Amino acid sequence: MLGVTHYATYVLGALLIVLLPGPNSMYVLSVAARKGVRTGYRAAAGVFLGDTTLILLTSLGAASLLRATPLVFDVVKAIGACYLLWIGWNMLRSALALWRNRTTAVTAESASAPESPAPTTDGERPFRRALIISLLNPKAILFLLSFFVQFVDPSYGQPELSFTVLGATLQLFSFLYLSALILAGTTLANAFRRRRRLSATLTTGVGALFIGFAAKLATASAG
Repeated sequence: MLGVTHYATYVLGALLIVLLPGPNSMYVLSVAARKGVRTGYRAAAGVFLGDTTLILLTSLGAASLLRATPLVFDVVKAIGACYLLWIGWNMLRSALALWRNRTTAVTAESASAPESPAPTTDGERPFRRALIISLLNPKAILFLLSFFVQFVDPSYGQPELSFTVLGATLQLFSFLYLSALILAGTTLANAFRRRRRLSATLTTGVGALFIGFAAKLATASAG
């Protein structure tokens, strides 16, 4: 089919890849839990655009450039690791503020009616942040290349169509998975607003994950 071989095997592998937790999915879940469905999808749109860009770069040979030029890989890797570290650190700071203010917040909220998810008024810009998180990961380009080429028929005359099929399949799974996370996040949002300790615990966990993602990216190699 359009130069794609063993498509059923690819579908299974792509599904498992999408289900693995990563900085993109964790950020979308966090945004949806804090700010609601609409803002969650804004973050998801940033992920989609970033992943689509990486797929296009992969098909155009950016992975070969990163592998052949270690300095370029190291620079992009360092920038990406620092950005993930910065996000994780800010989440830990937010969690600390929640821990300090949880008693006052619970008392104030118990006297008021449930509120709708908070609008994005803090300048976070979920779309842009999710896009940057997606793009500043050179390892993703190398991974996509090494994964995709296993299912592309080298004798097929139009490999760009093969990459399109593989990329579209991966993005479909990503959309379904992120939608599930967004809906789960908004379901939890009311509980988080009533229970600041739970919210602080989740924020702490996600912040620690981002610091872990930064460490993993910082130690990644191009090979």
